[in-house]
Amino acid sequence: MAIKTFREVIAEAMSEEMRRDASVYLMGEEVAEYNGAYKASKGMLDEFGPERVWDTPISEGGFSGIGVGSTLTGLRPIIEFMTFNFSLVAIDQIINNAAKIYQMSGGQFNCPIVFRGPTASAGQLGATHSQAFDSWYANVPGLKVVVPSNPYDAKGLLKTAIRDNDPVIFMESEQMYGDKMEIPEEEYLIPIGKADIKREGKDVTIVSYGKIIKQAYAAADELAKEGIEVEIIDLRTVRPLDYETIFQSVKKTNRLVILEEAWPFANVASEITYMVQQKAFDYLDAPIIRINTKDTSAPYAPNLFEQWFPQVKEVVDAVKTVMYK
Repeated sequence: MAIKTFREVIAEAMSEEMRRDASVYLMGEEVAEYNGAYKASKGMLDEFGPERVWDTPISEGGFSGIGVGSTLTGLRPIIEFMTFNFSLVAIDQIINNAAKIYQMSGGQFNCPIVFRGPTASAGQLGATHSQAFDSWYANVPGLKVVVPSNPYDAKGLLKTAIRDNDPVIFMESEQMYGDKMEIPEEEYLIPIGKADIKREGKDVTIVSYGKIIKQAYAAADELAKEGIEVEIIDLRTVRPLDYETIFQSVKKTNRLVILEEAWPFANVASEITYMVQQKAFDYLDAPIIRINTKDTSAPYAPNLFEQWFPQVKEVVDAVKTVMYK
Protein backbone atom coordinates (compact mmCIF):
# COMPACT_ATOMS: atom_id res chain seq x y z
CA MET A 1 0.00 0.00 0.00
CA ALA A 2 1.20 3.51 -0.81
CA ILE A 3 -0.32 6.87 0.06
CA LYS A 4 -1.39 8.65 -3.12
CA THR A 5 -3.41 11.74 -4.00
CA PHE A 6 -6.63 11.82 -5.97
CA ARG A 7 -4.86 13.41 -8.96
CA GLU A 8 -2.15 10.74 -8.85
CA VAL A 9 -4.59 7.84 -8.95
CA ILE A 10 -6.51 9.42 -11.84
CA ALA A 11 -3.28 9.54 -13.86
CA GLU A 12 -2.38 6.05 -12.67
CA ALA A 13 -5.73 4.56 -13.67
CA MET A 14 -5.58 6.10 -17.15
CA SER A 15 -1.96 5.05 -17.65
CA GLU A 16 -2.60 1.47 -16.55
CA GLU A 17 -5.50 1.17 -18.96
CA MET A 18 -3.50 2.72 -21.80
CA ARG A 19 -0.71 0.20 -21.22
CA ARG A 20 -3.25 -2.61 -21.19
CA ASP A 21 -5.21 -1.49 -24.26
CA ALA A 22 -3.66 0.34 -27.21
CA SER A 23 -7.08 1.66 -28.30
CA VAL A 24 -7.35 3.92 -25.23
CA TYR A 25 -6.22 7.53 -25.60
CA LEU A 26 -6.60 10.85 -23.72
CA MET A 27 -7.73 14.12 -25.27
CA GLY A 28 -8.51 17.54 -23.83
CA GLU A 29 -7.31 21.02 -23.03
CA GLU A 30 -3.81 21.11 -21.49
CA VAL A 31 -3.73 17.34 -20.82
CA ALA A 32 -0.36 16.89 -22.57
CA GLU A 33 2.31 19.59 -22.42
CA TYR A 34 0.95 21.09 -19.19
CA ASN A 35 0.32 17.67 -17.55
CA GLY A 36 -3.36 18.54 -17.09
CA ALA A 37 -5.02 21.68 -15.73
CA TYR A 38 -4.97 20.00 -12.29
CA LYS A 39 -1.95 17.79 -13.03
CA ALA A 40 -4.20 14.73 -13.32
CA SER A 41 -2.34 13.52 -16.42
CA LYS A 42 1.18 14.18 -15.20
CA GLY A 43 3.81 12.19 -17.06
CA MET A 44 1.41 10.68 -19.57
CA LEU A 45 2.68 12.60 -22.60
CA ASP A 46 6.22 11.47 -21.84
CA GLU A 47 5.16 7.83 -21.67
CA PHE A 48 2.59 7.59 -24.45
CA GLY A 49 3.55 10.39 -26.81
CA PRO A 50 1.43 12.90 -28.75
CA GLU A 51 -0.41 10.21 -30.72
CA ARG A 52 -2.21 9.05 -27.57
CA VAL A 53 -2.22 12.14 -25.36
CA TRP A 54 -3.66 15.06 -27.31
CA ASP A 55 -3.79 18.74 -26.44
CA THR A 56 -6.82 20.37 -28.04
CA PRO A 57 -8.00 23.88 -28.84
CA ILE A 58 -10.61 25.43 -26.54
CA SER A 59 -13.44 23.73 -28.41
CA GLU A 60 -15.29 21.22 -26.22
CA GLY A 61 -17.93 20.55 -28.85
CA GLY A 62 -15.24 19.86 -31.44
CA PHE A 63 -13.01 17.49 -29.51
CA SER A 64 -15.97 15.71 -27.90
CA GLY A 65 -17.33 15.07 -31.38
CA ILE A 66 -13.96 13.75 -32.53
CA GLY A 67 -13.92 11.45 -29.52
CA VAL A 68 -17.42 10.11 -30.17
CA GLY A 69 -16.60 9.56 -33.85
CA SER A 70 -13.39 7.73 -33.00
CA THR A 71 -15.31 5.11 -31.01
CA LEU A 72 -16.90 4.02 -34.29
CA THR A 73 -13.43 3.10 -35.56
CA GLY A 74 -12.65 0.93 -32.54
CA LEU A 75 -10.96 3.47 -30.26
CA ARG A 76 -11.73 4.09 -26.58
CA PRO A 77 -11.21 7.80 -25.84
CA ILE A 78 -10.98 9.57 -22.50
CA ILE A 79 -12.19 13.15 -22.94
CA GLU A 80 -11.14 15.56 -20.19
CA PHE A 81 -13.13 18.72 -19.57
CA MET A 82 -11.23 21.37 -17.64
CA THR A 83 -14.52 21.66 -15.75
CA PHE A 84 -17.90 20.07 -16.40
CA ASN A 85 -19.30 23.59 -16.62
CA PHE A 86 -17.64 23.63 -20.05
CA SER A 87 -19.32 20.35 -20.99
CA LEU A 88 -22.44 22.38 -21.77
CA VAL A 89 -20.67 23.41 -24.99
CA ALA A 90 -20.46 19.69 -25.86
CA ILE A 91 -23.81 18.57 -24.49
CA ASP A 92 -25.23 17.90 -27.96
CA GLN A 93 -22.37 15.48 -28.69
CA ILE A 94 -22.81 13.77 -25.31
CA ILE A 95 -26.59 13.45 -25.27
CA ASN A 96 -27.61 13.29 -28.94
CA ASN A 97 -24.67 11.21 -30.15
CA ALA A 98 -22.73 9.32 -27.46
CA ALA A 99 -25.79 8.31 -25.42
CA LYS A 100 -27.86 7.24 -28.44
CA ILE A 101 -25.46 5.57 -30.88
CA TYR A 102 -26.01 2.05 -29.56
CA GLN A 103 -29.82 2.26 -29.70
CA MET A 104 -30.04 4.16 -32.98
CA SER A 105 -27.68 1.71 -34.69
CA GLY A 106 -29.73 -1.25 -33.51
CA GLY A 107 -26.84 -2.45 -31.38
CA GLN A 108 -24.33 -2.39 -34.24
CA PHE A 109 -22.12 0.26 -32.62
CA ASN A 110 -21.04 0.78 -29.03
CA CYS A 111 -19.70 4.09 -27.82
CA PRO A 112 -16.98 3.28 -25.27
CA ILE A 113 -16.01 6.79 -24.20
CA VAL A 114 -15.29 8.42 -20.82
CA PHE A 115 -15.98 12.11 -20.29
CA ARG A 116 -14.14 13.15 -17.13
CA GLY A 117 -13.14 16.24 -15.17
CA PRO A 118 -14.07 18.33 -12.12
CA THR A 119 -17.67 19.18 -11.28
CA ALA A 120 -19.67 21.39 -8.92
CA SER A 121 -18.34 24.19 -6.71
CA ALA A 122 -14.79 24.78 -5.54
CA GLY A 123 -14.91 27.98 -3.53
CA GLN A 124 -14.81 31.43 -5.11
CA LEU A 125 -15.20 30.44 -8.76
CA GLY A 126 -18.44 32.28 -9.44
CA ALA A 127 -21.83 31.19 -10.70
CA THR A 128 -20.74 29.85 -14.10
CA HIS A 129 -17.95 27.66 -12.70
CA SER A 130 -19.73 26.14 -9.69
CA GLN A 131 -22.49 23.97 -11.12
CA ALA A 132 -23.25 20.30 -10.52
CA PHE A 133 -24.65 18.57 -13.59
CA ASP A 134 -24.64 14.94 -12.43
CA SER A 135 -28.45 14.84 -12.12
CA TRP A 136 -28.76 16.36 -15.61
CA TYR A 137 -26.65 13.64 -17.20
CA ALA A 138 -28.22 10.93 -15.05
CA ASN A 139 -31.56 11.82 -16.63
CA VAL A 140 -30.35 10.54 -20.01
CA PRO A 141 -30.80 6.86 -20.97
CA GLY A 142 -27.58 5.46 -22.40
CA LEU A 143 -25.21 7.35 -20.08
CA LYS A 144 -23.59 6.08 -16.90
CA VAL A 145 -22.71 8.70 -14.29
CA VAL A 146 -19.95 8.13 -11.72
CA VAL A 147 -19.06 10.57 -8.91
CA PRO A 148 -16.36 9.15 -6.58
CA SER A 149 -15.65 10.73 -3.19
CA ASN A 150 -12.11 9.49 -2.45
CA PRO A 151 -8.92 8.36 -4.22
CA TYR A 152 -9.40 4.62 -3.65
CA ASP A 153 -12.85 4.58 -5.21
CA ALA A 154 -11.78 6.95 -7.98
CA LYS A 155 -9.04 4.65 -9.25
CA GLY A 156 -11.13 1.48 -9.24
CA LEU A 157 -14.14 3.18 -10.79
CA LEU A 158 -12.16 4.98 -13.49
CA LYS A 159 -10.50 1.76 -14.63
CA THR A 160 -13.93 0.12 -14.83
CA ALA A 161 -15.33 3.13 -16.70
CA ILE A 162 -12.56 2.99 -19.31
CA ARG A 163 -13.31 -0.69 -19.94
CA ASP A 164 -17.07 -0.11 -20.17
CA ASN A 165 -18.63 -0.29 -23.63
CA ASP A 166 -21.09 2.50 -22.83
CA PRO A 167 -20.40 6.24 -22.48
CA VAL A 168 -19.51 7.15 -18.89
CA ILE A 169 -19.64 10.60 -17.28
CA PHE A 170 -16.89 10.56 -14.62
CA MET A 171 -17.06 13.55 -12.27
CA GLU A 172 -14.29 14.67 -9.93
CA SER A 173 -13.63 17.85 -7.91
CA GLU A 174 -10.90 20.47 -7.79
CA GLN A 175 -11.16 20.31 -4.01
CA MET A 176 -10.44 16.57 -3.91
CA TYR A 177 -7.38 16.39 -6.16
CA GLY A 178 -5.06 16.80 -3.18
CA ASP A 179 -6.90 14.27 -0.97
CA LYS A 180 -4.65 11.38 0.07
CA MET A 181 -5.37 7.74 0.78
CA GLU A 182 -3.66 4.34 0.91
CA ILE A 183 -3.90 2.69 -2.50
CA PRO A 184 -3.10 -1.00 -3.13
CA GLU A 185 -0.16 -1.76 -5.40
CA GLU A 186 -2.06 -4.59 -7.07
CA GLU A 187 -4.76 -3.91 -9.65
CA TYR A 188 -8.36 -3.60 -8.51
CA LEU A 189 -11.66 -2.66 -10.13
CA ILE A 190 -14.84 -1.29 -8.55
CA PRO A 191 -18.13 -2.11 -10.30
CA ILE A 192 -20.27 0.71 -11.63
CA GLY A 193 -23.70 0.76 -10.01
CA LYS A 194 -22.77 -0.46 -6.53
CA ALA A 195 -23.00 1.87 -3.53
CA ASP A 196 -20.74 1.51 -0.51
CA ILE A 197 -21.63 1.73 3.18
CA LYS A 198 -18.81 3.92 4.47
CA ARG A 199 -19.99 3.95 8.09
CA GLU A 200 -22.43 1.59 9.78
CA GLY A 201 -25.06 2.81 12.21
CA LYS A 202 -28.50 1.94 13.55
CA ASP A 203 -30.29 5.26 14.10
CA VAL A 204 -30.44 7.10 10.78
CA THR A 205 -29.22 6.69 7.19
CA ILE A 206 -27.44 9.48 5.32
CA VAL A 207 -27.09 8.99 1.57
CA SER A 208 -24.56 11.16 -0.24
CA TYR A 209 -21.78 11.11 -2.85
CA GLY A 210 -18.90 13.19 -4.18
CA LYS A 211 -17.00 15.72 -2.12
CA ILE A 212 -20.01 16.87 -0.09
CA ILE A 213 -20.08 13.51 1.70
CA LYS A 214 -17.31 14.94 3.89
CA GLN A 215 -20.00 17.03 5.56
CA ALA A 216 -21.83 13.81 6.42
CA TYR A 217 -18.70 12.32 8.02
CA ALA A 218 -18.17 15.43 10.14
CA ALA A 219 -21.83 15.47 11.18
CA ALA A 220 -21.71 11.78 12.10
CA ASP A 221 -18.72 12.43 14.35
CA GLU A 222 -20.60 15.24 16.10
CA LEU A 223 -23.74 13.13 16.50
CA ALA A 224 -21.76 10.20 17.87
CA LYS A 225 -20.86 12.35 20.85
CA GLU A 226 -24.57 12.36 21.68
CA GLY A 227 -24.94 8.61 21.18
CA ILE A 228 -26.55 8.85 17.74
CA GLU A 229 -25.23 6.23 15.31
CA VAL A 230 -25.35 7.36 11.68
CA GLU A 231 -25.10 5.00 8.73
CA ILE A 232 -23.48 6.67 5.70
CA ILE A 233 -24.01 5.36 2.18
CA ASP A 234 -21.75 6.64 -0.59
CA LEU A 235 -23.61 6.16 -3.87
CA ARG A 236 -20.39 6.34 -5.94
CA THR A 237 -22.57 5.88 -9.05
CA VAL A 238 -25.57 8.10 -9.77
CA ARG A 239 -26.67 6.10 -12.81
CA PRO A 240 -27.19 3.21 -12.49
CA LEU A 241 -28.27 3.92 -8.91
CA ASP A 242 -28.02 1.23 -6.23
CA TYR A 243 -31.52 1.47 -4.77
CA GLU A 244 -31.34 -1.84 -2.93
CA THR A 245 -28.49 -0.79 -0.62
CA ILE A 246 -30.54 2.29 0.33
CA PHE A 247 -33.71 0.27 0.92
CA GLN A 248 -31.95 -2.21 3.17
CA SER A 249 -30.38 0.57 5.23
CA VAL A 250 -33.70 2.38 5.65
CA LYS A 251 -35.33 -0.86 6.77
CA LYS A 252 -32.70 -0.99 9.51
CA THR A 253 -32.58 2.66 10.63
CA ASN A 254 -36.12 3.76 9.67
CA ARG A 255 -34.92 7.29 8.92
CA LEU A 256 -33.32 8.90 5.89
CA VAL A 257 -31.43 12.12 5.17
CA ILE A 258 -30.08 12.77 1.66
CA LEU A 259 -27.15 15.16 1.24
CA GLU A 260 -26.40 16.31 -2.31
CA GLU A 261 -24.60 19.24 -3.88
CA ALA A 262 -27.28 20.21 -6.36
CA TRP A 263 -30.13 22.64 -6.76
CA PRO A 264 -33.27 21.45 -4.94
CA PHE A 265 -35.54 20.95 -7.96
CA ALA A 266 -35.61 17.58 -9.78
CA ASN A 267 -32.31 16.17 -8.54
CA VAL A 268 -30.89 12.81 -7.44
CA ALA A 269 -32.32 13.29 -3.95
CA SER A 270 -35.77 13.71 -5.48
CA GLU A 271 -35.43 10.35 -7.25
CA ILE A 272 -34.24 8.58 -4.11
CA THR A 273 -37.04 10.12 -2.04
CA TYR A 274 -39.64 8.87 -4.51
CA MET A 275 -38.21 5.36 -4.70
CA VAL A 276 -37.90 4.97 -0.92
CA GLN A 277 -41.48 6.02 -0.32
CA GLN A 278 -42.50 3.64 -3.12
CA LYS A 279 -40.52 0.61 -1.93
CA ALA A 280 -39.88 1.15 1.79
CA PHE A 281 -42.60 3.52 3.00
CA ASP A 282 -43.79 1.23 5.81
CA TYR A 283 -40.31 1.26 7.34
CA LEU A 284 -40.07 5.05 7.65
CA ASP A 285 -40.59 6.51 11.11
CA ALA A 286 -40.17 10.11 9.92
CA PRO A 287 -40.43 12.10 6.69
CA ILE A 288 -37.31 12.04 4.50
CA ILE A 289 -35.20 15.20 4.56
CA ARG A 290 -33.23 16.38 1.54
CA ILE A 291 -30.29 18.76 1.99
CA ASN A 292 -29.21 20.67 -1.12
CA THR A 293 -27.63 23.94 -2.09
CA LYS A 294 -29.90 26.98 -2.06
CA ASP A 295 -32.08 27.45 -5.13
CA THR A 296 -29.87 30.13 -6.67
CA SER A 297 -26.69 30.24 -8.69
CA ALA A 298 -23.57 29.91 -6.56
CA PRO A 299 -22.56 33.28 -5.07
CA TYR A 300 -19.01 34.57 -5.27
CA ALA A 301 -18.76 36.30 -1.88
CA PRO A 302 -17.43 33.87 0.79
CA ASN A 303 -20.09 34.80 3.37
CA LEU A 304 -22.87 34.19 0.85
CA PHE A 305 -21.29 30.99 -0.45
CA GLU A 306 -21.25 29.61 3.11
CA GLN A 307 -25.00 30.17 3.32
CA TRP A 308 -25.56 28.64 -0.12
CA PHE A 309 -23.50 25.47 0.41
CA PRO A 310 -24.79 22.86 2.94
CA GLN A 311 -22.84 23.07 6.20
CA VAL A 312 -22.22 20.41 8.86
CA LYS A 313 -24.71 22.00 11.28
CA GLU A 314 -27.45 21.64 8.67
CA VAL A 315 -26.77 17.91 8.46
CA VAL A 316 -26.69 17.56 12.26
CA ASP A 317 -29.99 19.42 12.57
CA ALA A 318 -31.61 17.29 9.85
CA VAL A 319 -30.63 14.08 11.62
CA LYS A 320 -32.03 15.36 14.89
CA THR A 321 -35.24 16.39 13.14
CA VAL A 322 -35.90 12.91 11.70
CA MET A 323 -35.15 11.50 15.16
CA TYR A 324 -37.54 13.98 16.80
CA LYS A 325 -34.79 15.31 19.06
